[in-house]
Amino acid sequence: MPYLKVLIVDDSQTVRDSVREVLTAVGICVIEAADGEEGRQLIDLTPDISVVLCDVNMPQMDGLSMLEQVKRHPEHAGLPILMLTTDGDPALVRRARDAGASGWIVKPFQDHLLLAAVRRVGQAGGQRAAK
Repeated sequence: MPYLKVLIVDDSQTVRDSVREVLTAVGICVIEAADGEEGRQLIDLTPDISVVLCDVNMPQMDGLSMLEQVKRHPEHAGLPILMLTTDGDPALVRRARDAGASGWIVKPFQDHLLLAAVRRVGQAGGQRAAK
């Protein structure tokens, strides 16, 4: 399996801990952000992120706003972003898809399905343009 680095963006430390445990158990490198603003900054500063897992409802900047801002930049166009949230509102799912999200995972998640989704989009996503 190719090297993967995943950015987890979620205001819940418990969720970040759970996701980190699933991913690091199979050798995936993990970095974390507590809100969309911090996540956006880490994406700008960390060119080797393979996949972003992002909550929708967060303080400072919500996940959909982060997704929309990140995808506006050509250097991030190929970065896979999976939304990981308790909210299954079809309008939000449509907004995420329209903004370029690679998928929508509803919490609570099953470990093997989360891992499969990360591997699928991480391998298919390719590399982002070099800065």
